[in-house]
Amino acid sequence: MATLPSSSRAPALFVVLLLAASCSSGQTGSDAGSDGGSILTMRPYNLKVPTGYDRSNPTPLVIMLHGYAQTSGFQEDYFHFGAVADDQTFLYAFPDGTLDPANNRFWNADDACCNFFASAVDDVAYVNALIDDVSTKYNVDPKRIFVGGHSNGAFMSHRLACDLSDRIAAIASVAGAVWNDASKCNPSSHVSVLDVHGDADTVVNYTGGAVPADLIAAGDPPETQPPYPSEAETMSTWAAKNGCTGDLTPSALTLDLETTLPGTETIESAYSGCPSGIGVELWTIRGGGHVPAVVHPTWEESIYAFLKAHPKP
Repeated sequence: MATLPSSSRAPALFVVLLLAASCSSGQTGSDAGSDGGSILTMRPYNLKVPTGYDRSNPTPLVIMLHGYAQTSGFQEDYFHFGAVADDQTFLYAFPDGTLDPANNRFWNADDACCNFFASAVDDVAYVNALIDDVSTKYNVDPKRIFVGGHSNGAFMSHRLACDLSDRIAAIASVAGAVWNDASKCNPSSHVSVLDVHGDADTVVNYTGGAVPADLIAAGDPPETQPPYPSEAETMSTWAAKNGCTGDLTPSALTLDLETTLPGTETIESAYSGCPSGIGVELWTIRGGGHVPAVVHPTWEESIYAFLKAHPKP
């Protein structure tokens, strides 16, 4: 997606990075999961088991998805969810997407992002198998399975909420969107949704658009991509899918999630009139770009707080 946030970061979602070795493995303090006989055989995943794990207690599972041209290790170096897993005691999986013809890892999320070369890979089936595998080996609480991701991983989070709604309790999407055609998203049960997005994002625009051709990785992809919806449309879609009857309204709460922007730059908004236990929230980073220079540990703790507060009923 882009380089780790810094004062000179550029919104290079579709640029390949050279990552440090410590970032590429994503294995520190974690196990590699594989069921030895299915889709996971060729695609093992990283799994961190928290230090306080007790098999007698049903434990939440968080799955975090990287952006296009990135890796699971990069995602962990950016979001720092490993430390929260120990502190809050949840199982933490951070898998890798497959390689496209340009040698960039991606998730086959929806038509807008980021299967640029028409791969037949089924990432919904892959994540479903991952959940099965972790649940076989550990005592996963089926009411507290959460997914998050950045950019292409955020688009994939929305896809999973649409297609695996019977398993996923809540998602946290950072700089992503749901299907532009809302009829392609057909959840069978309610899923709580948190979208975090900078309103100055020029890669995945807050107001909607399409992936610019000049940002797509080297290779021979189509020159134009199908559109993705705006944040307002994404949230409206999820409000309707979840049966929320009210409006998206800013709260009095603000957060300081971005180190390079002054003050509490992030506005929390939420839909009212949602079914009990269901949240549909938008956190707008005013002036924020595609790769926010996030404040640790406020960033990861705030996102997990939303997930934790929204188990399946």
